[in-house]
This record gives sequence, structure tokens and C-alpha cells, in this order.
Amino acid sequence: MVAAMSFETVGSPVAWVGFIGLILALLAIDLGVFHRTTHSVGLREAAVWSAVWIGLAAIFNLAIYRWYGPDRALEFTTGYLLEKALAVDNIFVFVLIFQAFAIPALYQHRVLFWGVLGAIVMRAGFILAGGAFLQRFHFAMYIFGGILAFTGIKLLLQRHGELHPERNVMVRAFQRLFPSTPELHGQRFTIRKDGRLAATPLLVALVAMEISDLVFAVDSIPAIFAITRDPFIVFTSNILAILGLRSLYFLLVGVLEKFVYLKIGLSLVLIFVGAKMLAMDVYKLPLLASLGIITAILSVSIVASLLRAPPPKSEVNTVEGRCH
Repeated sequence: MVAAMSFETVGSPVAWVGFIGLILALLAIDLGVFHRTTHSVGLREAAVWSAVWIGLAAIFNLAIYRWYGPDRALEFTTGYLLEKALAVDNIFVFVLIFQAFAIPALYQHRVLFWGVLGAIVMRAGFILAGGAFLQRFHFAMYIFGGILAFTGIKLLLQRHGELHPERNVMVRAFQRLFPSTPELHGQRFTIRKDGRLAATPLLVALVAMEISDLVFAVDSIPAIFAITRDPFIVFTSNILAILGLRSLYFLLVGVLEKFVYLKIGLSLVLIFVGAKMLAMDVYKLPLLASLGIITAILSVSIVASLLRAPPPKSEVNTVEGRCH
């Protein structure tokens, strides 16, 4: 007989529908109003939008605090911070994808927008399926914990290197199955070529982006379930963190090479969360302590990176990322 886990959620059907409606409205306003015209996103615009998305998450967290209490609000804060930290790895890969497919800055926001939209749909499926699976099979928490710890150790031991998203098996399979053209055609994802529908580099880059997020979700979703088992808190913290990923990309893309120790910090966070899941039936670490440890690890890695002497020029162009 398989032991089952008890999942309680504060999310009523009205709360779920209301949150999803809010997200769709924000995305529609973002693309249809503020980014209706294709343009390169500058540092100032990225900083403003980063502040907007973080502010919206903070307001939503205040609502959770008011309606559901401080414990759920703390779970949201920890899950949001954890997803934001892990999202930095996505940004490393996004840089490589745009470089590999020669996507100019003018069209990067458009690719990121649809990439984030696809990620939201995939994350929703992962969270609902993962929640149901964990509710039925308690031992899955140990599997997820082992995956996180293993991934963290692998990332920690990984040597400096460059990833090649254009060589990904799934990306190459897509290019073989779907005709593509090497030339850009404005902001279009597909064109008609010789009477057939063909993919432009924008669509191929988008496919590569969705594949990378599928891989990253294997880490981030179990990690948040280690913080809270409430599917509503898991979903809302994850999605609101992802919504700010585009502006965070444009904000950090020019200074990523300075955070040389961030990979170590992310590795230690994954190892810590994995260990927390593996030891959950022996000792349950208070959530406030978990938040403090995660914050401390990330803060030390960022400060140490900023204090480090500038790397040689030969190292500046090397972008690191997580490879599974």
C-alpha cells in the first residue's frame, strides 16, 4: 500500500480563475499596449519593468498575507525567491540561444514573450501533475530530492564550458521535420516558401527556448514543492517569478560575466533544497530558516562575484550554463 500525502490548498476555484485571468490580462497589456511596436529593450526600460513585475508580486503576496495568513505569505516569498534565483540559469541559456540563431536585439523581446507564455502553460501542467503525483505517492519526494541534490552536485563540479543549443537533439529533430529558412523575415515566426510553411530563425529559437525551459522545470518545480505543498502557492509564486524573466534578461544580459560565483551559489541552493526534501521525515527545517539560508547563499555568491577581480579578456566571452 502506498502512503499518500495530504495536500491542503488555500486556492478556491474563484482564486484560481481570478489569478489566471489576471495573468492573461497582464500579458495582453504587455504585448498589445507597451510592446506593440517592435523595438530593442534598453537598460532603463528593463529596470522599470523589473520593478513593475517585482512590485506586482509583492502586492499579490500582501493579498495572500491578508487573506490566508503569514505562513502562506512566507511560503510564497520563499518560493518566489527560489524560482527567481534558478531563473538566472535560464538567462545564461537565452543568451546562447540568441547568439546561436543570430537573433538581433530588435526581436528578442518577441521571442521571450512567447517563450514565457509557453513556459507558463508547461509549468501549470507540471505543477498540477506533480501535485497529484506527490499526493498519491509519498516516496516521490525522495526521488525529487535526489534529483535536485544530484543536479546541484553536477552543476558544482561542472567545468567551464560553452553550451550549443542549436545542436540539441530535439531542436535538430524539429528542423528536420519542419522546413526552415536561415534568413530573418522581420518579426514573423513562419513564412511561405515554395508553397510550404517554413520556420524562420525566430521560431527555431523559440523552440530551443521551450526545450530549455522543459529541462529547467525538472529542477524548479520539485524545488518549490520542497517549500510548500499547496499547489496554489506553488503555481502563483512560480508564474509571477517567470513573468519577470524577460525584463530580468535585458537587465542582466550585459553583466552576466561578472557573476562568476553565482553558479556555485545556485549549485549549493539545489543541494540544500534536495537535502531538505530527503530529510523531511527525519527533521523539518522551519520555513523561515530555509528562506534565510537560501538568501544567505545567494547573497554571498553575488557579493563575492562583485568583489572578485575582473577576469582576463579570454574568459569574458565564455558563458556558463546548466547542462543536463
